Amino acid sequence: MNCISVYTNNFELFSDIYEQVLESPPEEHEDLVVEGITVSGSGDVPDQYIERMRIKPEVVVMRDKQRNIMILQHGNVFEICMPSNEVEAV
Repeated sequence: MNCISVYTNNFELFSDIYEQVLESPPEEHEDLVVEGITVSGSGDVPDQYIERMRIKPEVVVMRDKQRNIMILQHGNVFEICMPSNEVEAV
């Protein structure tokens, strides 16, 4: 799974830039600033990471079923996780 980290704890701000981030995702280890929010290409994460995060009570899990995207929110970060082969297709 490819992961993009969006550094904010504000769901409204995250929602405002979500589509923009998907349209122009950062490269791995690249940081971008979108409307004042840092967005980072975190690269590939193993499926086990997502499963471990899903069971933690402090992690909110959201899904974009149409795009097969999982969004994990914890602390001050949203992680957008999608199959690696779909990054170019978004």
